[in-house]
Parts: sequence; structure tokens; C-alpha cells
Amino acid sequence: MNRRLALIQAALSLVALGAVVWWAAHQDAPRFPDSAGALALLGLALVIYGAATAVRAERWHHILRLTGVRAPRKDCYGLTTVGYMGNNVLPARAGEALRVVLLCQRTDAGRRTVTGTIVAERALDAIALGTILAAVVTLTLNRDVLPTDHPLLIGSVVVAVLIVGIAGLEFLRRRGSMVRVREFIRPLADAPRALIRKEGVLLLGVTFVLWLLEGAVYLAVAEAVKLNISVSGALYLVALTNFVAALPAAPGSIGTFDAAVAFGARALGGAGAVVVSYLLLLRFILYVPITVVGLVVLVSRYGGWARLRSAARLAPSRA
Repeated sequence: MNRRLALIQAALSLVALGAVVWWAAHQDAPRFPDSAGALALLGLALVIYGAATAVRAERWHHILRLTGVRAPRKDCYGLTTVGYMGNNVLPARAGEALRVVLLCQRTDAGRRTVTGTIVAERALDAIALGTILAAVVTLTLNRDVLPTDHPLLIGSVVVAVLIVGIAGLEFLRRRGSMVRVREFIRPLADAPRALIRKEGVLLLGVTFVLWLLEGAVYLAVAEAVKLNISVSGALYLVALTNFVAALPAAPGSIGTFDAAVAFGARALGGAGAVVVSYLLLLRFILYVPITVVGLVVLVSRYGGWARLRSAARLAPSRA
């Protein structure tokens, strides 16, 4: 990752985090749940999130098999937690690079092939989250819950991205670079291409189950802090926060995730102090336990800090 991109990520996180802190400072002091029922709900949220992580690992295992990579199931489970840990403590989502490096050391697969399976995961997630967001906003919520309700603006951005992409491809074609580009991306495309079959439809269904489980986590935490949201509201928050968290930002999506939760929960009618409590507890549930587990797995099974540093060095070359 070059210095300019690092500065952009840091600036985006600082601006978003600063806005959230400024907003939170103007709310009443948050009150955290201490009743047995609320604590049980938080414990349930942790259990559900663990189940969602297991589903994610199993999905990766099947994607690898579709691409011909015979990875042990226990490595898929272990490296899924390691990847989350890496994303939460390293820049440029280097947890994905960590997964690639460590799995390639345990199989005979090439790095681009394994990277392609992660691309396939992200494609499935994008389809599922986009469908969920469109469904809940169209069928059960209203346009006030979106950061913008101007279809022309959204359409213009999409068209601009397409134009830039087409122009870039034409530039490469004229320079005779497309052959080299095709040779480079062919291994990356193996896994996404493998999804265009019956097994891919099944994996998409599994992806919807995965995000429904994560929605249950959001809902359980909301119930614990007495934030009154519906199932559709929880799914809306899941889709919104994960799309925003995909933006370039500091490790752990600092600032961007928090801003998305605050905006979404307020749009759903949450009171300021309750939303602050919800934001803090949700961030803890989603980020802290998985980071601790991933670190323990990394140290005990995959070489510890040395591997973490190697992934941090590899991430710039992939960014």
C-alpha cells in the first residue's frame, strides 16, 4: 500500500470517527444493560455470530473445492478467524492476504487461485447484501433510511464508473496489454466462474443464511439495549454497515462502520443515547471476540507474529 492510499484511508477514518464522536458528545450519556435478560441476549448474539463465522468458513471450504483446491476443513475454519483478526488490526484488509499466504503454505494452490476464492466470497456477499438492502428499503422501510434518495445521482455514479472501466479496457487493448492482463487474471477468475453452476446457486443460498444470522446478531444487541427495531430494520443495518465498511479505511473499519451504525439506527428512530450504547456494544460483539480468537489461532497454528508481519508486507503489493 503506497503512502498516498494509506493517508486517504486514515483521513476517511478520522473524518468519519470525528463526526461520530462529535455527534455522540451531544447526546445523553449511554446506559449499558445490566439485567440478566439483557446479558443473556448479548451472550446469544455472541453465539449466533460464532455460528455465522462457521457458516462463512464452510462456504469458503466449498468454494475452494469447486476450484480444485483440496484444503483441510480445519484450516478453512482456523484461517477464517485469522483473516478477520488481520482485517481488524492490519491496514488494507490484510487479513485476506494473510489467509492467502497461510493456505498456500498448506496446499499446492497458487496465490492467485486462492485469491480468486476470496473474490468469489465477496461477489456472493455483494449479491446477497444488495438484494437484502433493496428488498427491505423497497418493501418495508422508506427512502429516508438511505444516505441519498436521488436516483439520478446514484445512476450517474454507476454510469461514470462504467465509462471509466470501458475506457481503461480500451486503453489496455490499444497498447496490446490485454493478453498479459488475461493471463494474470485467469487464475483469479477460476472461483467466480465456478459459481455459475448449480453449486453456485446453493452457495448463494448459504450466503443469504449467513447474513440472516448476522441480522439476528444486530437484532439481539438491539433488544439488549432496548433499541426498538424490526427484523427488516436489523437486516437494513447489516447491509448498510457492511457496504460502508467496505470503503477504504483504517483497520477494523474504524469510523466508517461506526458512522453507518449511527446513521442507520437514528434513521430507524433510535434515541441518541440508546444508539450510542448500541454502537459500542455492537462493535464489541462483532470485532473483539473474533480478533482474540484469530490471534490465538494464528499464534498456536500458523507461526504467530512473523506471519502477521509477512502479511502486512504482502498487503501493499496487492493493494
